[in-house]
Amino acid sequence: MLACSRAIVDEKVYDAFLEKLVARTRAITVGAPSDPKVFMGPVINERAFKTTMEYIEVGRAEGRIVAGGEPGPSDGWYVMPTIVADVEPKARLAQEEIFAPVLTVIKCRSFDEGLRIANDTEFGLTGAVYTTSPRRIEEAKDRFHVGNLYINRKCTGAMVGAHPFGGFNMSGPTRRPAAATTCCSSRRPSRSRRRRPSAVR
Repeated sequence: MLACSRAIVDEKVYDAFLEKLVARTRAITVGAPSDPKVFMGPVINERAFKTTMEYIEVGRAEGRIVAGGEPGPSDGWYVMPTIVADVEPKARLAQEEIFAPVLTVIKCRSFDEGLRIANDTEFGLTGAVYTTSPRRIEEAKDRFHVGNLYINRKCTGAMVGAHPFGGFNMSGPTRRPAAATTCCSSRRPSRSRRRRPSAVR
């Protein structure tokens, strides 16, 4: 499972989007994955826990923590799902792959600026675009530099062994999801489409 690191949101819907995102995030149940009522389990080990908490401290300096920001239950390496809002595109949190329950939210002024922000990083594992505009979908297919591009659906959940995958730039040296080390993919990014109502225009 991949973890989405950034949400780049048009300023026209930014506040409303953030309000809904925070409410949904705070409703997530964190605990032992053996419990069917639990939605999110722990990170994999102590090292991942410490790294995640370090990123959260970076987030306190670079943005505004609007959800989470602390450890979860004490009987494991749990981290409450964390949202850091109002982060600048060049901030460390916006430039690095975190692979943890930490989401950076960045405001943009237009679709074009959003794409520029999305591409202005050395990483490009997966990405998603939410829009009702066919023209903007085509622009994203041509200009969004990611290994897998999803249209109007979440950007996590590639199917191992079935989904073409390679990452882009410094992400993804193999055809496996979640591989994020030094490599450059020469393949044209694959595209996955599914229609559903869009929250961002």
